Amino acid sequence: MNLTPPKRLYRWQPAAVLRVSGEDSLTFLQGQFTNDLHQAGNAGAVYGLWLNQKGKVLADSFVRKVSASEAWIVSYFSPASVIRERLEAYIIADDVVIEDVTAAMSGVSLAGVVTPAELALSGAAWAFLGRREREVHTEIIFPVGDAPALDEKLRGGTALGLEDMERRRIAAGIPAVPVDIGPVDLPNEGGLETEAISYTKGCYLGQEVMARLKSMGQVRRRLLKVRGAGEIPPRPTALFQGDRRVGELRSAVRDGAEWIGLAMISLVQLRREDGLSLEAGGAAAVIFSDPA
Repeated sequence: MNLTPPKRLYRWQPAAVLRVSGEDSLTFLQGQFTNDLHQAGNAGAVYGLWLNQKGKVLADSFVRKVSASEAWIVSYFSPASVIRERLEAYIIADDVVIEDVTAAMSGVSLAGVVTPAELALSGAAWAFLGRREREVHTEIIFPVGDAPALDEKLRGGTALGLEDMERRRIAAGIPAVPVDIGPVDLPNEGGLETEAISYTKGCYLGQEVMARLKSMGQVRRRLLKVRGAGEIPPRPTALFQGDRRVGELRSAVRDGAEWIGLAMISLVQLRREDGLSLEAGGAAAVIFSDPA
């Protein structure tokens, strides 16, 4: 039976699906992840970051807590190799085993709240609320062998492509890690402090930097939404005000007659009303898509 009524859907391949097992799994992950793994609730998984010692963003992911000895890690864009290497570097005497099962799993994003039971998927499938856009949507992670049966159940749904999802993500101002926010950036510069950071859970790698940023109350750079006319510029590309480089464009996608994007911008002496140029001393060709 098809999912009724047919829903908007997006088929995708996770950049990372890792299974973490062993007696110390949950304790270990709680000491590495920026968010509190005990708060999943009805969301099905917790979104957060994997930082280095300086508080810079190496990767992001959702973490699904199965038990004290098992958890699953899924990321839209951060490679499995990066997350696994980051974690294994801190396994010392812990009973923790990390398996990369990315190639064996697939994903589909569905509008609204949907459960694997509604789709009659195998017990190996699981769901969590995603963060691709403003509208509520559910991510289903399932074995690749279930794809034909799932496609049959979703027949009639409106399938979206990669460009459609990029447009929705950028319009919502949601950064992709590591494209928009990466190893040279702090979480707060991408506006991730609210969704991805816990300031009460206790110690984790990078926690001291996060605490200092919270006490400071602001950062000197910020990921902002921008838009322009004509051809989409290459990414990353430098952005200027007059002769001064003020940032770089990191993501962009066509949006009707224009393009929209996300740019990391220095807030120091920034004149938002003047727009941005793609070359030093050039005419303003990029404007901020939202008010300050």
